[in-house]
Amino acid sequence: MTDDTPGLEGLDLAAVSPDEYARIIRGLSSREIEELGRDEALRGRVVGEVFGRMEQQFQPERAGDLDAVIRWQIAGVTEVVYDVTVSGGACAVREGRGDRRPRVTLEMGDEEFLKVTSGNAGPVKLFMTRKLKVTGDVALALKLTGMFDIPKAG
Repeated sequence: MTDDTPGLEGLDLAAVSPDEYARIIRGLSSREIEELGRDEALRGRVVGEVFGRMEQQFQPERAGDLDAVIRWQIAGVTEVVYDVTVSGGACAVREGRGDRRPRVTLEMGDEEFLKVTSGNAGPVKLFMTRKLKVTGDVALALKLTGMFDIPKAG
């Protein structure tokens, strides 16, 4: 990363609040996010931290009786895949593809992933501009952001 890139590599990502995460991502240019994506160690830390928080940010009352696997495929230098299972009022995150068939698969690049998970971009707009590909249950995909306490950028 260059000297003008915010010091993400030195941050204790586990100590960064969701709102601070949203502010950091909002402050990154597309070029800086691209550089982050080329640093496999840093990219892995950031993506891992986002998925690591999903279980805590899950709002079971908003999911109702949903029983589904949501697969996230994040394209970059390498593809990263996570399966998020919502079942029985709980959320479980697994790195890699699980055994269950996903009800919906979300495919996006690093920039779109960071912006959606930080509240800096709406998934509907990304879908309409073809920066987010949805395979499977599109209605479920539209409800996902409501099931998680996503930071509010702004």
